[in-house]
Amino acid sequence: MPVPSRPSPPPLKVDTARVVQLGAALWAVALVVLLVLGDRVDRVWTWTCVCAIVLAGLGLGLMRWQGQR
Repeated sequence: MPVPSRPSPPPLKVDTARVVQLGAALWAVALVVLLVLGDRVDRVWTWTCVCAIVLAGLGLGLMRWQGQR
């Protein structure tokens, strides 16, 4: 196995809850846009936004639960 020439960089410290919240907010904006457009867009995109927001909520709940253990 070859030896790496340089050491690996340290991992980045990221606030994952904030990243998930930002993603959910962007999906919520997309959902509002799709609802305003009404029947001019396929309903699959509307349900995609809804599912993304629900999954983000579940992810935040899971992160909170893991942090309390």
